[in-house]
Amino acid sequence: MADTNYPLARERLLALAALSFAVFLVANDLTIFPAAITTIEQEFDTDITTAQWVINGYILVFGVLVISGGRLADIYGRRRIFLTGAGIFVFFSILAALSIDIQMLLVARALMGVGGALIWPAILGMIYELVPKENPGIAGGLIMGVCGISDSIAPMFGGLLAEFASWRWIFLMDAAVATLVGFLCWKWVVNDKPDKIEEHIDYLGVITLSLFLFSLLLALDLAVDHGFKSPINVCLFIVSLLFLGAFIVVERNTGRDALIPEDVVNNSRFFVAGIVTLLLSIVFFSALLYIPQFLIRVRSYSPTFAGMGLMPMMMAYGLVSYISGKLYKKVGAKVIISIGSVCICIGMFMLSHIDENTSFQEILPGLLVIGSGIGFFFSAVTTAAITIVAPARAGLAGGIIYMFQIAGGALGLGMNTTVVAMAPDLITGIDRAFTINAYLALVGLVISVLFVEGKSLKEDFDEESTF
Repeated sequence: MADTNYPLARERLLALAALSFAVFLVANDLTIFPAAITTIEQEFDTDITTAQWVINGYILVFGVLVISGGRLADIYGRRRIFLTGAGIFVFFSILAALSIDIQMLLVARALMGVGGALIWPAILGMIYELVPKENPGIAGGLIMGVCGISDSIAPMFGGLLAEFASWRWIFLMDAAVATLVGFLCWKWVVNDKPDKIEEHIDYLGVITLSLFLFSLLLALDLAVDHGFKSPINVCLFIVSLLFLGAFIVVERNTGRDALIPEDVVNNSRFFVAGIVTLLLSIVFFSALLYIPQFLIRVRSYSPTFAGMGLMPMMMAYGLVSYISGKLYKKVGAKVIISIGSVCICIGMFMLSHIDENTSFQEILPGLLVIGSGIGFFFSAVTTAAITIVAPARAGLAGGIIYMFQIAGGALGLGMNTTVVAMAPDLITGIDRAFTINAYLALVGLVISVLFVEGKSLKEDFDEESTF
């Protein structure tokens, strides 16, 4: 790679500030739209199932392409891929804001996911490159802390814009912020374009992996409405397995240019972090989905105030992420990830006892415990996963870990919706779903204790320096 040294601490801080804005942009865009769906549905005279694809289509494209985006960033330079992604994001945000019908909106919104898939892994790679190598937990704390802040205000902000202005302003704001972030990163982040490109993109691997992920995520998404046993879902799961097999065959025959190189495939520590991420993402997304549903449908909150109901959890998430980053060097991944799993498990059990008379004040402690657990868990597991692999694979590792998060969210959405739908009423369904999720968090805790690397990262770096 090209020289990425920063001459002064000031330049390094400015670069981190620019990338923090970029993290805020991506995190904000994933959580700002739920409160605006109803107004989109009304303006285009469509149904909620169609309008919901403003969210689902973006996440689906993002999830399918994020691993390929990480590989592109590692090969061709993270700043270059980031700026390319920002340009795509801006263009299709403006197109979405100008949509004349629901079809145009959904296509533009889905194509915004291409930009997001290029932006996110490039951000992760650049941030971990900027922080001191002996204390990379700072990067995880910064990333997840900014995500927590963004996630805490985005639902409320989206509701306010949709209620008092127009949902189109959300897209125009996206375009403006992405333009600003792109300029700041172009100005302050050192160009890491490689002097000589020694690896090349495995296009057949990209195609087979993308088709596998598309089939899998679409099946998980459609399971919400059609159930896991529906013919279309069974066919999609079979197709996804076929493309997974094709991807494995392609990768074995590609060698050093494989989309997911052999050193990553054979890294069991990395994939343990991925599995734990998948399990805990199921739990996290269940709280994001059903706490607002409880507040709106049982406690008669407005969409704006229901979005505000998540703020304590997300603010705890952001604050504890920062603390987690500070602790990482001292105690290592195992301890912090395990603490996070314990908190998520306890918080879910606390929330599983709600009924129609439960007030917001009574669920607040559970939200704060879950938020704290999320803050400990996601910042530490992201740092562990990215630093377990070689520095040149940071973008790819970030993409894969985020793919585990998205897959966990999609699986959690389908599973929890099925559990709630089979219950006699919403309250009973939430009770059952949250209880199941608490046990999943317990499984994640056991895996963390038994298999996540327990040494502090400083020891890992000392060991690697001896080879």
